[in-house]
Amino acid sequence: VVPGDVVIVSGEIGLHGVAIMSVREGLEFGVDVQSDCAPLGGLVQAMLAVTPDLHVLRDPTRGGLAAALNEIAAASGAGVVIHEGRVPVPEAVGNACAILGLDPFYVANEGKLVAFVPREHADAVLDAMRAHPLGRGATVIGEAVEAHPGLVVARTGLGGTRVVDLPIGEQLPRIC
Repeated sequence: VVPGDVVIVSGEIGLHGVAIMSVREGLEFGVDVQSDCAPLGGLVQAMLAVTPDLHVLRDPTRGGLAAALNEIAAASGAGVVIHEGRVPVPEAVGNACAILGLDPFYVANEGKLVAFVPREHADAVLDAMRAHPLGRGATVIGEAVEAHPGLVVARTGLGGTRVVDLPIGEQLPRIC
């Protein structure tokens, strides 16, 4: 990862974790939330067909998007800035997290990926992802930066910023 890379997520986050919680705990959120569990090999192949210059691909499973981004930032030494309003959180996931006091950035995903891609390849990679059934919701959520090396910072809808830390403890019981 190098400063200037864009951060892409392949679609809506938090579906798997909320689906598991609702089944395990007998919670009903007024809508049926389905797990996003899916094999990502075909999506990755579509991305690689556009360019082999993908700096990082990562599944945001345990610990969710927050854990994946923090691990990438720590390993690369780059800072990461995400824009909260760009992160695709389905309404049902957002509502369930609000009721339960959870942050959707920390909820597990099973059929999503996070990619760090050189800016010059971002549009082509996004087009390839969106042409694949598992990447139709792909969007740029942020970028790698020189500032705050090893940290993930979210820009809020109110114009402020907050540090997105690694998860501490467990928001969800171990699934497998």
